[in-house]
Amino acid sequence: MKAVVLKELGKPENLKIEEVKDPVPVQGEVLVRLRAAALNHRDVWIRRGLYAQIRLPAILGSDGAGEVVAVGPGVDPKWEGRRVVINPALGWGTDQLAPSTAFRVLGMPDTGTYAELIAVAANQIHAAPLHLSEVEAAALPLALLTAYRAVVVKARVQPDEYVLVTGIGGGVSTFALQLARQLGARVLVTSRSDAKLARAVQIGASAGVNSHDSDWAKQLVRLCEGTGPHVIIDSIGGEFFAKGLEIIRPGGRLVTYGATTGPASTLEIRRIFWKQIQILGTTMGSPADFANALEFYCTTGLRPIVDQIFPLEDTSQAHQRMEAADQFGKIVLKIGRAD
Repeated sequence: MKAVVLKELGKPENLKIEEVKDPVPVQGEVLVRLRAAALNHRDVWIRRGLYAQIRLPAILGSDGAGEVVAVGPGVDPKWEGRRVVINPALGWGTDQLAPSTAFRVLGMPDTGTYAELIAVAANQIHAAPLHLSEVEAAALPLALLTAYRAVVVKARVQPDEYVLVTGIGGGVSTFALQLARQLGARVLVTSRSDAKLARAVQIGASAGVNSHDSDWAKQLVRLCEGTGPHVIIDSIGGEFFAKGLEIIRPGGRLVTYGATTGPASTLEIRRIFWKQIQILGTTMGSPADFANALEFYCTTGLRPIVDQIFPLEDTSQAHQRMEAADQFGKIVLKIGRAD
């Protein structure tokens, strides 16, 4: 099969298409012919050497959709021929509250989805939503799972609440906007790009604030009737996280799933207890979260926001676009004849 193999850390050009041995499904596994895969920032961090316990050579990619072409021993043969999407959260365990020590993410060290074929455990596949193309289905897994757990499970967003989603434009943040809006919330977003703010309003945000503005925090408070958001869904961390404790309304919920700007230099801890704030951490989600997130998209008819589509052979160019941070939504790799 053809696969994109990373043998040396560094620049996007180090992602090279190669012929590698076809995987064979063993006990409890299925073989999926992938039609599309999607990028995540995790892929970029691994390629640049900014991820823990990197093992090379590696086939990256956590998100994938395609068709089951074979099943291993112990797997129901009815899966053969079905369109599926893969849950990339491996080894979560049985505790809904947190993952087990065996938790890992598909795509290094396990062989990922930048390939024509992949063998995965049968309990990691789900029927792809019928209303979505293969490209759209591939855009769902990691980012939707993360956003669903943040917005629905952890924040428990309610109708008419003000929900702030920081750093709009990436996969998780665009899913968070869609989910919160579908739940009836009034969604506000931040970005350093006016174009991304405008696009967010087009797909349902109530308003956006440019975080380059010196008074961005005051603008957000005013947009929330002067009392701040009920919920903040944050991936930025750093000083933005610290400011979030200041602007969130009393009794608010601040959900963090990332810290792209690093730690905050100072945190006013007194704000947490004085304002009765809940701080909730989350990383991806459980098998139940994944199934529920897919069901949510099936019943509501929501579609993911796809930024650009690249052929598998142009994976390095797809990585370049992600590093440039110009995307709005998911960057997807088309593999073969994907619809």
